[in-house]
Amino acid sequence: MEPRKRGAGGMSEQRRLRLRLEISREAARLFWEQGVAATSGDQIAEAVGLSTRTIWRHFRSKEACAEPVVMQGVVTLMRALRGWPREVSLEDHLAAELGGLTRENAPVDFADEMLAMKMIRLADTEPALRTAWLMACDQTEGQLRVVIGERLGRPDDDLEVRMAAAAAAAVVRVLDEHIGAAILGGADLAEFADARAVADRLARAIRTATGGLVGDPVA
Repeated sequence: MEPRKRGAGGMSEQRRLRLRLEISREAARLFWEQGVAATSGDQIAEAVGLSTRTIWRHFRSKEACAEPVVMQGVVTLMRALRGWPREVSLEDHLAAELGGLTRENAPVDFADEMLAMKMIRLADTEPALRTAWLMACDQTEGQLRVVIGERLGRPDDDLEVRMAAAAAAAVVRVLDEHIGAAILGGADLAEFADARAVADRLARAIRTATGGLVGDPVA
């Protein structure tokens, strides 16, 4: 059996990521409840039951604590896109993937998705959180370059692939911001429960943004 990767202090990578996400959840709750400026590293540490020194060992600043939760907002979509069969259209694939999700098999807990929406919403007025959200979007763009490059049979540093990935990532960012604002503003969750409608909306936006380069089945 291959040994687990160890990070600082002998902690396994899996455990380190779990701990970072737990810290991020508590930080996000505090940011939403009392604001970023009013939240200290000491408060985040107390909420998660760790020392403040441990918080700074895992994050460069208190605002950076939001990054793992913010990234949860795009995990489901990126997992779906990484498994996109070449012979299937984007609309059909997303509809099947989103339609098959339940609370039990979803890659991200609903509570984490709601926290991500709150942090993305708060990023409108908090520049440091905006940085965390844009960093998550940059990671999304990097993953999309791989997906699109493989689909088109081109390297992921091909100029057209990079432009298509940037355009698709921008669509994901804008739609995530729009949907999150709507839900947090009181919109009925049932409006977003129709997997086919959500899939069609996202796929249509990606097709438009990429000039039709991304979306069709490929031979």
